[in-house]
Amino acid sequence: MLPLAEPPRSICILRLSAIGDTCHIVPIIRTLQHVWPTTQLTWIIGKTEARLMKLIEGVELITVDKRAGLSGLRNLREQLQARQFDVLLHMQLAIRASALAYQVTAPIKVGFDRARARELQWLFTNAQIAPHSREHVLDSFFGFVAALGVRERILRWDVPLPPDALEYAETLIPDSQPTLVISPCSSHTLRNWAPEKYAAVADYAFRAHGMRVILAGGPTRLERETGIAIESRLDSKTQVINQVGKDTLPQLLALLSRATVLLAPDSGPVHMATMVGTPVIGLYAATNLARSGPYLSRQWCVDAYAQAAVRFCGKTPGGLPWTRKIEEPGVMELITVPQVTAKIDELLR
Repeated sequence: MLPLAEPPRSICILRLSAIGDTCHIVPIIRTLQHVWPTTQLTWIIGKTEARLMKLIEGVELITVDKRAGLSGLRNLREQLQARQFDVLLHMQLAIRASALAYQVTAPIKVGFDRARARELQWLFTNAQIAPHSREHVLDSFFGFVAALGVRERILRWDVPLPPDALEYAETLIPDSQPTLVISPCSSHTLRNWAPEKYAAVADYAFRAHGMRVILAGGPTRLERETGIAIESRLDSKTQVINQVGKDTLPQLLALLSRATVLLAPDSGPVHMATMVGTPVIGLYAATNLARSGPYLSRQWCVDAYAQAAVRFCGKTPGGLPWTRKIEEPGVMELITVPQVTAKIDELLR
């Protein structure tokens, strides 16, 4: 069955969410497009994530509203009627995603190896990727490409940006002044750093390096309130542009493409910045940098995961499951302002 003896006519990729993980799919698509340029690629993706990934050329997107429940399942079944693919890459570990995978007709359905195929994913596949332990999420996705017989890895995230997004970004960053974008919130609140610490970093970046500082984020109440809280704690001389809740995903991607550096916790924007080649100072204590950090910027991140493992779990990271999150109250307090400002100094040097 695998590896494939010849290029398939069609491949269906199933990865619904989240923004960060869908960013990891882009190099998979670029690799497949490079080695098999005539293969038709279809991606079953979440509705929100599709707002960004619709920018990728040469890929058919089939969107799923993850909040729709059974109606979303029926909608996908209707869209896939009379469709058959040569291969399904089932790249999501969730029983809901497996219910969607069941609707896909394909003679080969590739999933994770048995050790990683959580939530019964192995019941919905008939081929598996090679077993590996303790690897980055993106490397695990490349395991699907390797299972098909492709040994190349094309680390390309290039996504054409629409004119309105480029115009939005150029309005905010019109020149070569170094710019720090702060995206302060993850949807997992225990991964978030304190507003007063973000404010202290913004003050330092403005004072020590003359950086333009822009706050970015989505329209949720938490993100808006965090943006306001950061502003209220700034030194009176520090100039900050608060754009929280004021952009679309393509506009945010364009903004990141013009920034000097992004500061953020483990969240979607750190991987969006990777897509456009912008360095990331990621804040990692609740989650494992080695597993889910920005793929090309791990040297710039502040990594307190080992310290968190000892303090909250009484173990070293090696003694914890690879997927273990330490989302405990106070865990992000392990990261200090001087650690972050030192990364800014090092990066700008």
